[in-house]
Formats: sequence, structure tokens, C-alpha cells
Amino acid sequence: MIVPTNRLLFWVAALLPFVALGAMVSFALPLMILLIAALLLAACLDAVLGMARTRGIRILLPEVVRLAVDRPGLIPVRIHSEHMGHLRVRVGLPLPDGIPSDTEAMDVALPGGSAESSVAWPCTPADRGAFTLSRCFFEVPSPFGFWGARGASDCRSELRVYPDLRRERRRLAALLLRRGLFGIHVQRMVGQGRDFEKLREYVPGDSYEDIHWKATAKRGRPITKLYQVERTREIYVLLDTSRLSARESGAEPALDRFITSALLLGLVAEQQGDRFGLLTFSDRVERFIRAGAGRAHYNACRDALFSLRSELTSPDFDELAAFIRLKLRRRALLLILTDLGDPALAESFVRNAELICRRHVVMVSMIRQPGVEPLFSAPNADTTDSLYENLGRHLVWMDLRELGRNLQHKGVRLSLVDDERLSADLVTQYMNMKARQVL
Repeated sequence: MIVPTNRLLFWVAALLPFVALGAMVSFALPLMILLIAALLLAACLDAVLGMARTRGIRILLPEVVRLAVDRPGLIPVRIHSEHMGHLRVRVGLPLPDGIPSDTEAMDVALPGGSAESSVAWPCTPADRGAFTLSRCFFEVPSPFGFWGARGASDCRSELRVYPDLRRERRRLAALLLRRGLFGIHVQRMVGQGRDFEKLREYVPGDSYEDIHWKATAKRGRPITKLYQVERTREIYVLLDTSRLSARESGAEPALDRFITSALLLGLVAEQQGDRFGLLTFSDRVERFIRAGAGRAHYNACRDALFSLRSELTSPDFDELAAFIRLKLRRRALLLILTDLGDPALAESFVRNAELICRRHVVMVSMIRQPGVEPLFSAPNADTTDSLYENLGRHLVWMDLRELGRNLQHKGVRLSLVDDERLSADLVTQYMNMKARQVL
């Protein structure tokens, strides 16, 4: 495709007075015809040469570009040309709606003697997820400058937009930014520890529960098992991606808050030397990453979460409990992020929680909906409608409080927290469980 430039329009406009003069003066008509033919021939030749230039130009993008929500980022763009002379290329990227950019097109100069040039395309993503760029567009001037020859280049690239953890990291900076052993102090660990260390002979005062009866029978004298405090625990975050996670919590859906909190907890668990794993579920278990450690493992967890979307289904806690009992054999801390505001779903969760708690430590965190609080916590109601609205939210709060008591009897702690406090609450629960040696 070619488009006329201002230079071609200028020459056409410049010839119009002479064309009018040739129409009025007969002896100037052949000269006008000759000039028009020359301009037409030059324009046609220039168009052919300009289109030939587009065949040797390619736009190259990285296979994966990683960005963060609401954080300015750059997309590396490489322009490859088979023409070794100086060339100016105008590049355009059709970015998706979730990645706006103030730059509509960018002019790139290819220096003479070089086949490639690079430029960084600025953008500020507004939505989390995976986006694909399949084609890029460019425009090069024709040799005479009469036309702009436009072309398209296939350049499949995946733009991965991750949650921005900066705000949450600032709130947890006292823990996340601790380095080395500066300021370390002795902290009392509650509990005995249940990681097997070694066997030794029985000493008066040892508990009979710690006697290793097989070793005792083999050696003919009492042998005691010694335990050490657990150094490595398995921490799993279970994210509900059903229709309940699509509810707005503050300025973003609850699922976005779940993802941010899970990634932050993964950073803290890695710093504490524990193993971190993920499980996402709706009406079925969708993604499962077994607990691990290291930078590569954290990147795998991040790649599994950043593109999650809420589904129009209800969570199936029966399926979740069956999967946990089948796959998670080792005792672990399970932090479940869901919404138990639906009484039917809450009943299903209570029924299955007892089965899970036989082997694991289970904690549930739920985002408090606005207004779900005791009746007289809010300002006085001015109208009848607001009075009934506050009463309805009070009844919801009472149901959740009763649910929390029922779960506590089964060994599950239910936390009802505000939207902005979810990450801090998760980390606090995890650190308390670690200090108490609950696992």
C-alpha cells in the first residue's frame, strides 16, 4: 500500500497554474503535456521503487516481554533492513486495549552500512494478563519522496503483564528488606519439633512415646528417637477463581488481590527458607504447582497466576478436598483465599474442612465486603432504606461470625479482613504459625 506525501501534493499544486495557462495559450499546451507526463512517469517509477523497499524490511520483537500493571515499561523493537543505505522507517505497533501508549508511531533512522536498528516503545499497562502482538506496521519513503510505502511484518510476541507488587512490598518492607543477620536475636520457638534427626540410647526421663520399638527389639535395649525443629515447611496458597472472585474489592476485583497476596507470600516463604506451592480451583482444580524453592520456581508460580481470570462457575469444595487428600501427602500449611458469603457453599466447605484438617493446617482468608459489620458500627441511618440495608449487612456479619465459630471447632481459622490488609494478614498468619511450630 502506498500513500501520497506532501512533496507529491506540492508538485501537483505547483503544476495547476501552468495547466490552466496551457489551456488558455495554445503554444504552451505541448509543454504542459510534457511536464504532466514527466511528473506522472516519475510518480509511477517512484511508487514501484518504494514498494520494492518494503520487501526487505522486517520488524522483530522478543518472544516474551514482561511488564507490570500501572508501571511504565518499554517494548524492545528491532528494525531489520536488507537495504544497507541510509533509510528512515516509521513504525507502528497495534497494542491491545489493556496496554495503552501515548506513542502512535515512531520514526527510526537506519544508518548507512547497518542492517539493523533498535528502539524502545514506551507503554503503561492498565490490565493484568497475557496479550499477543501478531503483526507490526511500518512505512518507508520512496526514493523521490513522492510516496510513503506501507507494509506489515509478522512478529508474534507475547506481552505478559504481571501484578505490581511495589505498594504491598512497601507495607511489608520491614520483613522483605531484612538482609543477613544484622540485629538478630534469640527467639523462643514453641513446640518440640517433629523432624526426625537420629536415634540414641534411652535416657531416664525420655517419653515413652519417643521410643523406637523396632530398634529397641533389634538391639535389645531401649532406643529413643530424637527430633529437631522443622527447618523447611510446605506452604500452599489455594486461590478461588470462581464467580465469587469476580466481586469488586475496593478498586479491583478480589481475584487480583488474591494473586498479589499469593505472590508476596511466596517471596516471604522463600526468604524464610520454606517451600511454596500453588493451587487454583473453581468447579475443578485448574492449576497445581507442588511446593518448591528458588528463583525459577517463583517465576513458574508467577507465570501460572498472572493470566488467571474469574469463571462463571461455583467452587466445588468436594473436588478440592479429594484432590488435596490425594496429592498432598506431607503435612502442610494451606492458606485458602475464597469467599464463603454464600450459605450453601459455606456448608459444603465446613463439611470438607474436617477431612482436610486431619493431615494439614488450614486457614481461610476472606475479603470483607463494604458494610458487613455490626449494626451500630456505621453512622446512624437517615432513611428507612438505609436502616434496612444496614440491618441486612449486620445479618451477613452474624452468619460469617457463626461460620467462623463452626470452623474453629474443626481446627480451621477464618479471617475476615479488609481489602488492603489481605497481604499483611496472610504474612502475619504464616509467621505466627512458623513461630508456634504448628506444622
